[in-house]
Amino acid sequence: MTFSIAAHSGDAWGVAVASKFVCVGAVVPEVRVGVGAVATQSFCRFAYRAEILGALADGTSVQAALDAAVAGDEGRETRQVGAVGPDGAATYTGSECMDWAGGIAKGDGVEAYAIQGNILTGSDVVAEMERAFLATVGQSLDKRLLAALLAGDAAGGDSRGRQSAALVVHAPRAGYDASGILTDVRVDDHPDAPTELARVHDVATLVLGSPEDVQPLQGELYVEVAGHLQRLGCDGPDLDAALGAWAGVVNLENRLVPGGIDSRVLAELRRAQSSVSG
Repeated sequence: MTFSIAAHSGDAWGVAVASKFVCVGAVVPEVRVGVGAVATQSFCRFAYRAEILGALADGTSVQAALDAAVAGDEGRETRQVGAVGPDGAATYTGSECMDWAGGIAKGDGVEAYAIQGNILTGSDVVAEMERAFLATVGQSLDKRLLAALLAGDAAGGDSRGRQSAALVVHAPRAGYDASGILTDVRVDDHPDAPTELARVHDVATLVLGSPEDVQPLQGELYVEVAGHLQRLGCDGPDLDAALGAWAGVVNLENRLVPGGIDSRVLAELRRAQSSVSG
């Protein structure tokens, strides 16, 4: 009923998942930085998450940790689980999981991924997820996992349809207030959940992300930004103050840089003044 990818790349760890099942983000994924990431699905067994991650934290290999958790489960033939740890990846599909069901696990201590799914339209869902993940090397892990999830969905995904999706990625000192949470977004009930997840992720990274592609507020750009802010009714003793006043209203203060403007803030400012002008 679900397709997922658990992966790590460098110091980032995460899971992306989609399903024709409500609130899949509350059921399938768990991530611990430096330890591992687990996706449990198909008659999900919550205990797999703690069992596998606990074993990984104690230094057990990912394959041994997954094997031990599965061996102790009387319902293992109905289950599916994927995990990544410091030494690589492992995946398991029970013999009673509904077709199409299967997975793939590859990697090492630098980068690894476990992709798995059940009740899928076919094996090409997993193959396309792997292709998309590998094709996005160099991008942040959240973007790579989202690309894999969208590729799996485009290939057919869950044969019953769409309902929920989730993306969880942790990395040291990443995210809002250096919390270590690079992204944690969910769509709990939506007819096009993977696409909606991508939209929510874009909004979340805009609001919670750090400044990027900062341009100095000088010359023509200074004049443009000042004009936009004036039309939006944002005043201040100087341009930084006026920009800060506007950013505080639209929750973009996390991207403010004195004397400069972040590329996404600039795009949002242009969009905002355009709607007012229009």
